[in-house]
Amino acid sequence: MSIVKKFGQLITNNRDEKEVERWLFSLTPLGVAFVFFFIFLLPMELPEKNMFLVLGAAAGFSGLQGYWIFRGWQRNEGSTVILGMIGLAITVGLVYLYLTFIH
Repeated sequence: MSIVKKFGQLITNNRDEKEVERWLFSLTPLGVAFVFFFIFLLPMELPEKNMFLVLGAAAGFSGLQGYWIFRGWQRNEGSTVILGMIGLAITVGLVYLYLTFIH
């Protein structure tokens, strides 16, 4: 399949109505994993523990956004791909702001 045809399909296909609901439910395992990550790091005496927490949360959320970009690409749903890229950009931007201004 040519790239022009693929982009044409991404633009013309409609997104499934339940896609937002699936995205919200996909946050549940990520949240559970982060809670266990937080509990695991809580008793440790690390000099930069807050940076580990921020980067761990960002890595998990970025991985989830990467999954949704791939899912949208496979299903020819351009809006899912765009929303995944926006979520990824927001995550990278927030981590960058944290590392430059807070640290």
